[in-house]
Parts: sequence; structure tokens; C-alpha cells
Amino acid sequence: MSRGKGKRMQASQGRAAGIMVASMALIGVIDNYIAPLSAYVGLWQFHFTRALAAVPLIAVVACVMGLHHLRMRSLLWVVLRSLALGLSMLCYFGALGIMPIAEALAGQFTSPLFVLLMTMALTGQRVGPFRIAAVLVGFAGVLLVLQPNPSDFDPWLLLPVLGGAFYAVSAMLTRYRCAEESPLTLLLGMFVTLGTLGAVGLLFVSDPQGDFLSRGWVWPMGPALGLVVMQAVGSLIAVYGIIRAYQWGEPSRMAVFEYSVMIFGPLYGWAALGQAVGLWQVAGIALIAGAGAVIALRSGS
Repeated sequence: MSRGKGKRMQASQGRAAGIMVASMALIGVIDNYIAPLSAYVGLWQFHFTRALAAVPLIAVVACVMGLHHLRMRSLLWVVLRSLALGLSMLCYFGALGIMPIAEALAGQFTSPLFVLLMTMALTGQRVGPFRIAAVLVGFAGVLLVLQPNPSDFDPWLLLPVLGGAFYAVSAMLTRYRCAEESPLTLLLGMFVTLGTLGAVGLLFVSDPQGDFLSRGWVWPMGPALGLVVMQAVGSLIAVYGIIRAYQWGEPSRMAVFEYSVMIFGPLYGWAALGQAVGLWQVAGIALIAGAGAVIALRSGS
């Protein structure tokens, strides 16, 4: 490899890493506002109205970039991937409305552990001792962050972990069935699915005074409207940045930088919203991030 080509590849990796970290920082900020938003609207209305704001923005971008960017290679796999990711986001955002962001992120970022387990079960791929140890360490980190009490166990603590499992399914489908799909196609599929799930959920909940998970339609939305628009624009930018980072950078390396959200999210939550993070939770977050990094790096080697 020539020195010039090596420098260009290094610059591309650095650019991809910078985009990934910036995207994670943006997610870490905007996702903290789900808790304030949950005081005004429910989970289902949030996803429905956010999709109403996001889908037209995607259409505008597609018109600028060319409508061929929305052409799907496989409708079936895009739908299945979008459904898995949509269920993951329902669990994650549902958790954000009822627990601190540190706990929600800890559960969501168990996804590399599930990816490894699914890879072993579905492909028969041999997994070395480092990645097996990483799974055990990551599980210990989840216990430290969630700190379940056997005598007074709250099943809602498992909601973000379930989100991590669905996210792992979507990651497997992205890698093995949707690798050739355009970023805009995958973005559109995600938001249309979330909007549809939100609309279906609203058919079954009607109490405007319910909690975040059971609240029906509320109008006017009040301060929540601005937060929903912020989420729509911010998530579009961040998710598009994540997709581009994985396209420009080496995937296993980019997965490590994705864990920076576990720093930005709790740090912003503490500084701006006063969400306390205990010492044991910090240790648990470090174990989960370390385990995910080991799995990502060993998988890419």
C-alpha cells in the first residue's frame, strides 16, 4: 500500500470516527429530553407525531439527493429490519420515560452481547474465550446498573434489555440482508414503522391522564410539540451520521466509538437535568462498554 493511499484511509477512518462521536453526542443530548416530554404526551403519540415530522424531511432530502436513494432492493428484509428496530426503539424510549438515561442506555447497549449469542446459535461460528468472557462481564455490568432487588423486583427494569435484544436482531438483518440498501431507505423504513406502531398503540390506549406507556392522545401537545420536532430533526441527523460512519469506517472500530453515548448521555443528564448516577452504575456502564468494545474488536479481527 502506498504512503498516500494509507494516509487517505487513515483520514477516512478519522473522519468516520469523528462523525460517529458527534452523532452519539447528539443522541446523548436529545434523548435526555424524553423524560420531560413524558410529562405531556405518551409513548405512542410521541412516536406517531415524530414520524409525521421526520418522514417529510426524509422526502425532501431524497428529492435533493435523487429519488433513486429510496429504491429498495428487498421489501421483505427492509420491513423485517424496520420492525425489529421499531420494537427496539419502543422499548428504549419507553424505558427513557420511566428511568434515568444511564439505565436505559445500559440495557440498550447489551445488543452486542445478543449479537454474539445469535451468531453462535444461527451460524455455528466458533467464539473464543475473550468474547465469552466479555458476555459474562457485560451481564455483570447490566446487573450493576439496574441493581435488581430480588425481594421487590420491577419487571420494567428488563424493558431496555429487551430493546437491546431487538436491536441485535435489527443489526443482524442490517449486516446480512440489508447491507446494500441505501441509508435513506433504512431511515424511511424505521420512521414509517415507528409511526405505524405509534398509531396502532393509540388505538388501544385512551386515557389522557395515564402514565407514559399507557397515555392516550393529548391535545394540544403544549411544550411537547417542540421536543418532538427537536427529536425528529436530531435523530435524523444522528442516525444518518451513524450509517455514514459505518460506511466510511471499519465497522468493528466504529462500534467501539458508538459506546461514547454512554458517556455523553449520563453526563448531560447529570449536568443539565440533575439525574444522579451512582458509583456502582458508573462501574456497570464501564463494564458494558468494555465488553461491547472487546466483542466488536475481536469480531473484526
